[in-house]
Amino acid sequence: MSAVNRVWYLAARPTGFPADTDFELREEPVPSPGPGEVLVRNDVMSVDPAMRGRMNDVPSYVPPFQLGAPLDGGAVGTVVASQSPDVKVGESVLHGLGWREYAVLDAARVRVVDTAAAPSSAYLGVLGMPGLTAYAGLLDVARMRPDETVFVSGAAGAVGSLAGQIARLRGARLVIGSAGSPEKVRYLIDELGFDAAFNYRDGDIRGQLKRLAPDGIDVYFDNVGGEQLEAALFRMNVHGRIAVCGMISQYNTPDAQGIRNLPLLISKRLTMQGFLVLDHWSRREAFQEEMTGWLRENRVTVAETFVDGIDHAVEAFQGLLRGANLGKMIVRLTDVR
Repeated sequence: MSAVNRVWYLAARPTGFPADTDFELREEPVPSPGPGEVLVRNDVMSVDPAMRGRMNDVPSYVPPFQLGAPLDGGAVGTVVASQSPDVKVGESVLHGLGWREYAVLDAARVRVVDTAAAPSSAYLGVLGMPGLTAYAGLLDVARMRPDETVFVSGAAGAVGSLAGQIARLRGARLVIGSAGSPEKVRYLIDELGFDAAFNYRDGDIRGQLKRLAPDGIDVYFDNVGGEQLEAALFRMNVHGRIAVCGMISQYNTPDAQGIRNLPLLISKRLTMQGFLVLDHWSRREAFQEEMTGWLRENRVTVAETFVDGIDHAVEAFQGLLRGANLGKMIVRLTDVR
């Protein structure tokens, strides 16, 4: 076991796009577990768009990161020391203290996962929070029904790539995705089974949606906000539903332009609802059962982008905000595959 634990701290609150100087990597002694605790060596950790919001000192559904304090986030690691009879040395666990190489946790706050059935990274992506977010957002919030047209923005990301595939598997008539490069557009169609996709960087998003969805959109799964939300509102059918999962286009631009066509919510009798996966934990068992079956039958394609090394975690986070990832962005801290 290493005698040094490298931990990322928030050094300054970002203004606009996060800079390298907003973060500090510190070396600390590896902590020791007390009674009822476990020491975990992290193997993989997650970087997520929502982490950008926690870097602002504003009230939200989770407390903001504190200046001069460690960052945190989802991680899967191996238990290397245990003072609990419930969690054994050698077991793999899912927990919330990423952004560091070693973490001490209350054994009751970790969940043992089976890395023989699925790789560690799957529990941060397809079988984890992004997967449940896609599932609950599409089926419970947007109430997608078979034979409907579904549009997913940010469709090459961790949540969007799964939302589009779940829509297809649940019988959507037409699944359309947006992404930020020609390569990602091809990936959505050729690998993930989207019926159509477009590159939002080509402009005229409203026109592109009109061409791809001539009969309108019934369900919009929004990961982006901004111009894509405005364009989708023009194309929504009467009584359409919009599940607002994220607005990554506005996370680094506090003076972003507002949506100008919200009166369409009235004339089209639309439902637009923001949601948090935290409100849908009761669906986790049903989601995991159905998703595990789809994976076993090779009906879902898992998209992951790996960055190696704790020292590159900030680069991974910045890359995520720039759209450098295909699917889930994962920082790999050990040689676990």
